[in-house]
Amino acid sequence: MTAEFTGWHVLAEFGGVDAALCDDLERLEAALRKSLVAAGVTICDVVRKQFEPQGVTILALLAESHASIHTYPESGDIFVDVFTCGSIGAGATKAVELLQQELSPATVNMEVIQRGHASRRIHEPVGDGLTRVWNMTDVVVDTNTPFQHMVIAQTEQGLSLFSDDDRQSTEFSQLTYHEAMLVPGYALAEKLDKVLIIGSGEGVASQMSAAAGASLVDHVDIDQLEVELCAKHLPYGYSEADLAEAVAQTGPIKMHYADGWDFLAKAEADGVRYDMICIDLPDERVEDAQHNRLYEDDFLNRCKAILSEGGVLAAQAGCQTMWRNETLKRSWTRFHNLFETVVPYVSDEHEWTFIFGTPKAIEDPVAKMTATLSTLPYKAETIDERAIVRGAIEPHALRVGATVG
Repeated sequence: MTAEFTGWHVLAEFGGVDAALCDDLERLEAALRKSLVAAGVTICDVVRKQFEPQGVTILALLAESHASIHTYPESGDIFVDVFTCGSIGAGATKAVELLQQELSPATVNMEVIQRGHASRRIHEPVGDGLTRVWNMTDVVVDTNTPFQHMVIAQTEQGLSLFSDDDRQSTEFSQLTYHEAMLVPGYALAEKLDKVLIIGSGEGVASQMSAAAGASLVDHVDIDQLEVELCAKHLPYGYSEADLAEAVAQTGPIKMHYADGWDFLAKAEADGVRYDMICIDLPDERVEDAQHNRLYEDDFLNRCKAILSEGGVLAAQAGCQTMWRNETLKRSWTRFHNLFETVVPYVSDEHEWTFIFGTPKAIEDPVAKMTATLSTLPYKAETIDERAIVRGAIEPHALRVGATVG
């Protein structure tokens, strides 16, 4: 298959077709042949089968691929499948439309799928019964690491990273995402000398933290292959040279290929303390998932145990939209049960809510954050004082519905 290959695959369901017609092999074959020829495709052969007590299957082998119909006279349904490629690709749609005219169904449900190198898709689940479809024009990486299915591909939002069909970051939106995840925490923390990043394989969070003044940024990620492929192919975050320096641990960023749980246990045993810890992992699932343990109380308590005085734990907490906010409610409850001060940042230009907790009681944390923001060495491009004030207003569902205590 060449890079130029493309094709159209049409799947259609015709309902309410006359029962006698659904069982008439000769009329159905004639209708299919007529429709295909009129659409401009080339029929090479036709195979057909009459079933007992009723029902018909007809398969046409085309120079451009295939076409088929399968009927259910008892319900008046005909299922149609036409795939054509090359210069006649769009002929699949035309053939199905012509077949519809021949068979006069009462209802038609038709889906058109473009196929080929330039038409890959990722179907990202975003809620019960809801899926976001990402069209990919150039797939750069498609591999299974020891921990996940990883894709890096060109989309309408630039080069984009996907993990197990979930969008992780895109060239277009990554700065908004990473600043929303980190900058409010920088402004809330009492100081910012030592930072721990758990996950965030692209490296943006580590580099941003160093730019914010941290003298030590420990970056922990269990998936070495993913981190390396991100550095090789993504235009944001680590370059390969940056990553090599982080792995060698010769600069402020020190790369650790390790399980976050184990790293936290060793840091606590060694008496290490961090001014900010950021958890940036694949999204927590509503259903049971192995990585959910890294969002739950035991893991958060282990993070809390190694925070310095006035230190901050930051995490991507979930989506604020009402059709997918269950994990956000969970995070809200956990943070309020663990920390004296909790501040959300509901991004106005992204779909996520981020949450920041500190064991220190701060009477007016938002005032502290807005006052500190302009003094940070890192100058945010997507967040200002007004954004922090607005973003710190938790979604209504959290104010009235989430359990705390």
